[in-house]
Amino acid sequence: MKTRITTLLITLFTSSINAQNVNIPDVNFKAYLLGNLAINTNADTEIQTGEASAFTGPLDCSDQNITDLTGIEAFTSLTYLKCHDNQISSLDISQNTELNELNCHHNLLTSIDVSQNIDLTAFYCQFNSLTSLNLSTNTALTNLFCSNNQLTSLDLWQNSALSILSASHNQIASLDLSQNSALTQLNFRGNQLTTLDVSQNAYLNLLWCYNNELICLNLKNGNNINFLAFQAINNPNLTCIEVDDDVWSTTNWTPTGGNIDEIAAFSMNCNNDCTDFLNLNSIDPPTKKLVKIIDLMGRETLPKKDTLLIYIYTDGSTKQVFESD
Repeated sequence: MKTRITTLLITLFTSSINAQNVNIPDVNFKAYLLGNLAINTNADTEIQTGEASAFTGPLDCSDQNITDLTGIEAFTSLTYLKCHDNQISSLDISQNTELNELNCHHNLLTSIDVSQNIDLTAFYCQFNSLTSLNLSTNTALTNLFCSNNQLTSLDLWQNSALSILSASHNQIASLDLSQNSALTQLNFRGNQLTTLDVSQNAYLNLLWCYNNELICLNLKNGNNINFLAFQAINNPNLTCIEVDDDVWSTTNWTPTGGNIDEIAAFSMNCNNDCTDFLNLNSIDPPTKKLVKIIDLMGRETLPKKDTLLIYIYTDGSTKQVFESD
């Protein structure tokens, strides 16, 4: 008798939980959910927690005049979320731990936390107002589109699976791609880069780095002849570009073709600091690598002569460095 009563109580409790309604304050978001019978399976006027948690996706509420996505946290099994082209200013996806793809471009986001979304492989957040991105836990990420934001830095040290990166039209001054050996496409136009080294990216076949402030560019990755597209115009101080074969590059990448500026030329050894900057960790044991360089005011910088700088490494250690002529 006790066993049957206990079973009945558990059944009633479970039914009560599943029957609870999800709080969805945005009328447009709620209308979309109610109209989707793959979500609103009982076709009533509310979304129950049981309906939300059972839904795996895709959930596509793009271009619905939504300002608030509260309620998305109940969709704990969701794998694919498209909420782009709305007016969303905040997005909490900390409970959506099964997400593989997130498309939230063209919104009003100033920040987003994807630290709990460790299965994320594709992330589209372009055309927002993001000032930073922490992708350190997103080790499965292969596609990242974060163009047209307000990013000043981008740390991709943990994203070794990254294949496509589009981060144009930000304010990023330095970029370390030494850990991104799977990279095939890089769109980094319209930033503030002074150096760019893709010599470790042997699969790279598309590079747009025009409209930057490049002084040196190292393209010597062994794959130049397989490039599908390359543009480095509007870098007025870029005079030498290091490549696999200077004759081949001079023939195939020309100013008239929109690839380079008139002032630029190709060489197999530009004797510049592009590679040296990204491999400064070689002065230390291989167990720790350089993360960034800051000045005494805490501002990230490039190596400088006759200036005391602080080098920060992956193991948390720091080193004061003063290089003189």
